Amino acid sequence: MSEDLLERTLGAAVRDAQTVTPEGERTATPLDGVSQRRARTHVDDRGTLVEMLDPRWGWHPAPIVYAYAFTERPGSAKGWALHKEHEDRYFLVSGELELVLYDVRPESSSCGKLWTVVLTELDRSIINVPAFVWHATRNLGTKDAVVVNFPTIPYDHQDPDKYRLPLDTPLIPYSFGASRGW
Repeated sequence: MSEDLLERTLGAAVRDAQTVTPEGERTATPLDGVSQRRARTHVDDRGTLVEMLDPRWGWHPAPIVYAYAFTERPGSAKGWALHKEHEDRYFLVSGELELVLYDVRPESSSCGKLWTVVLTELDRSIINVPAFVWHATRNLGTKDAVVVNFPTIPYDHQDPDKYRLPLDTPLIPYSFGASRGW
């Protein structure tokens, strides 16, 4: 009986696929044109310091021309959004956020692919979202997530470079479940 139970449960189980290397690096390949640079948080008896973006790093060729911060409440999602003229460059300051990217660029080697990354204050990084890549975020944590964006062009209030789809669109193969938002 116990041997049969073991075989039946193991027969129905799915073995985990590798998600990180032995060195702790993610095995998932980012979409074409997406780059991520990890940021080290320096801690001392007074608090913390983390550098968000320094042009000397050579991380991204576009200069810093505009910056803003946004928050996202726990359990909510924002997106889907796409820009034709600029890239977003997100740096998570606090909280825990899932960034979901869907590549629809016909010339891209990752066209039709979806990529997700969790941004957290415990492992900060700056990440870019190329033009013509649909993107959305979801707060996975229990407090407001705070993100600073360094887009590659300033926001045009009279003619925004922003296109939207609803969170539950059938055009993108991803579900945010019961998350609220738009």
